[in-house]
Amino acid sequence: MEQIGFIGLGAMGEPMAWNVADDYDLGVYNRTASKMDPFADAGVRTYDSPAALAADSEAIVTMVTGPEALRAVTLGDDGVLSGLREGTVVVDTSTVSQGATDEVAAAVRGAGGAYVDAPVLGTVGPAESGDLLVLAGADEDIFAETESLLSVFGDVRHVGGVGDGTSMKLTTNLMLGVLMEGFAEALAFADGQDLPLGEVLDVIQGGVLGAPLYDYKGPVVRERDFTPQFPVDLLFKDLNLVLDAAGETAVPLPATAATREAASATRALGHGEEDMMALLKHLESVTGHTVGE
Repeated sequence: MEQIGFIGLGAMGEPMAWNVADDYDLGVYNRTASKMDPFADAGVRTYDSPAALAADSEAIVTMVTGPEALRAVTLGDDGVLSGLREGTVVVDTSTVSQGATDEVAAAVRGAGGAYVDAPVLGTVGPAESGDLLVLAGADEDIFAETESLLSVFGDVRHVGGVGDGTSMKLTTNLMLGVLMEGFAEALAFADGQDLPLGEVLDVIQGGVLGAPLYDYKGPVVRERDFTPQFPVDLLFKDLNLVLDAAGETAVPLPATAATREAASATRALGHGEEDMMALLKHLESVTGHTVGE
């Protein structure tokens, strides 16, 4: 495969697309057309519709905000399926529902294409450096065909068949959300006990609780810089997907449900577009204290 189409040039998709451009003949589409301008300026092919992009591509990568966006760019009017060539592989790197993955995969296969659900684990920084973790769900032969392309984004794990990538990503984001809320609550509690923030962070990182996640998020609290790496809005979306899937299989997730409500409270306070560490702010709004001050 040489000609790659990329759909979705948001915070994650834009750097991922630039990484594709380093190794392949790239074409791009984005629903907000102005986001394609830097690519056009660099000589990258741009398109007016997903269908037109698909007609010129041997593989298509999507990175969109959720299930409905994926359905729109693939199954909608002038969507990918309208221009799909026989044998084209569609690779979805978004975090979507199991239902959307199954629906779009079936439609692509019915149109003569192949499908890989390959959601990525990581934030904007790893997307820029090509250090994401790619959780690929695909048939063995399709995975072998697309592994080189997927490796542009980072470390690739073949986790099973189509749908297993989505399930694995929802599993990891369940943990991410619960860990972030636990971290926020611990810092708010420590602040209420008049413990210095720096010492609390040092103790957490110096023992068995230490984790790279807290290395990344500790400075966010120290510096009060909530520039989004992974915003609360997307965490809320993903936790809803997790709880919907858990409900279908009768798996109780009480901590996840509580974290979803914490994310909802944070969004209600106007912090949805901030980094997920802003989960701390809904606790601060109740206590009247700012952690670290």
